[in-house]
Amino acid sequence: MVHFEDVNKKTLATTRWKILFLLVITAILLLSMTVYWFHESILLAIGDFLIIQDDLQPADVIHVISGPDQRADYGIYLMKQGLGKMIFFTGGWCPTIQGIHADRGEDRAINQGVLPQEIYTDSFQVTSTYEEAVRLKEFIEKSQVPVKSLIIVSDPYHMRRSRWTYKRVLGEEIDLEMAPVPFEYLPYSRDWWKHSESRNFVRQEYLKLLYYYARYKYSWGPITHWLASLDKN
Repeated sequence: MVHFEDVNKKTLATTRWKILFLLVITAILLLSMTVYWFHESILLAIGDFLIIQDDLQPADVIHVISGPDQRADYGIYLMKQGLGKMIFFTGGWCPTIQGIHADRGEDRAINQGVLPQEIYTDSFQVTSTYEEAVRLKEFIEKSQVPVKSLIIVSDPYHMRRSRWTYKRVLGEEIDLEMAPVPFEYLPYSRDWWKHSESRNFVRQEYLKLLYYYARYKYSWGPITHWLASLDKN
């Protein structure tokens, strides 16, 4: 014999599942429509998260992270605007430019009117942003003039990882200002998803950011040694 209460319970359970199913489908449709209509804003936010651009104030040192000439030239521009007392170039031999990054930056600075006594270099063969920060720390420790504030120059999508790294190496007592090279001087674009070089840069930066958190903050013991073997720029 089938009891009326049992039938009601089964009907109620079925109705609940139907309602839940409809709610899930509705949520998926709404999410899909949101992504479709606002996908460019979402993608822009993904790229912009990597960019940190401070309202620059005069600093003791402008540090140019080794890389394309646009970085050096922008650091030199900031120097000539009176935003730094010294400019510091890092980087060793680079097959792309067939020269030493630090020396190339120094030459460009002198050619553009920066006084030689305001230019400092470190041509150590750095292989990562972390090593760049370590070389800067050694420069600060050896400097006869106290260094309390820095302007860091690099590409826009490199800024978040650079700031995290430099704060970790230098500590909180050094004031950091981030100065990304303007997009108009670079082969990258703020609408990064439309250009292959920009897409690659953004993708790699997110991977490297995760790697840096794992490598320098959350790893221990043999995991640290294994991650160290994977060090990247």
